[in-house]
Amino acid sequence: MSISTDPKDAELKVRHRKMWASGDYPSMVETFLLPLGPRLVEACGIGPGMRVLDVAAGTGNAAIPAAERGAEVTAGDLTPELFEAGRERAAAARVEVDWVEADAERLPFEDGSFDVVISSIGAMFAPHHEAVADELVRVCRPGGTIGMLNWTPEGMIGSLFRLMGPFAPAPPPGAQPPPLWGSEEHVRELFGDRVELQTLLREDLTITAFEQASDYGEHFKARYGPTIVARGNAEREGRAQEFDAALDAFCEEWNRGGEGAARFEKEYLLAIGRRTA
Repeated sequence: MSISTDPKDAELKVRHRKMWASGDYPSMVETFLLPLGPRLVEACGIGPGMRVLDVAAGTGNAAIPAAERGAEVTAGDLTPELFEAGRERAAAARVEVDWVEADAERLPFEDGSFDVVISSIGAMFAPHHEAVADELVRVCRPGGTIGMLNWTPEGMIGSLFRLMGPFAPAPPPGAQPPPLWGSEEHVRELFGDRVELQTLLREDLTITAFEQASDYGEHFKARYGPTIVARGNAEREGRAQEFDAALDAFCEEWNRGGEGAARFEKEYLLAIGRRTA
């Protein structure tokens, strides 16, 4: 287990926690992200009695479906402010989940503690990808399953991050773009021969929750931490109107629906493998 004493790293973690606690991420999950967790759980073949860790679990979008299948589930996240909504969802589903504050780059668990280690659009947002990959492998037992669902660089969210980049605060040295985790080549490089990848599949999440394309952008500006941070920085630089116009144009470009019935398709990579040693 690696422990960093770099004060800049500690400051970065505080910024990340604050970012994901801003807005209303739980409502985004309820609005259109709910199908992703069950998709990952199903693909990983999670079942009764398995010890499962959901890394960067947020409100438990994958942890809760795993618990519903009878697994013993731990949900870890850098932002425990999200756990309240997760506990409410778990209680409504009548399942038990152990909620633990945990940094994806320094997980507070022993080697080989879990049969299955999963992350649904979560661990991809930690800035140091190799550190995350090392930790996912470390806490999974040999022969166990590692499964991730990550937005792709070429898909809608990858494009959104490229749009927000010029408006957002400069990333710290060594930080890598989150959507790289949605690249098959990047995943292979990160895990190397430690994980035998059995599934690398691109799929789409279809979103029909908004009437107008611009409603999608407004939803993100009000609820999504990275967008809130980028727009806040744009406002400080006197570029808020430029940001809003760019986001509106982006939403129109990616709208696959018609007037009064917007539809978006978000591409993700489903990556599942077996820890080899």
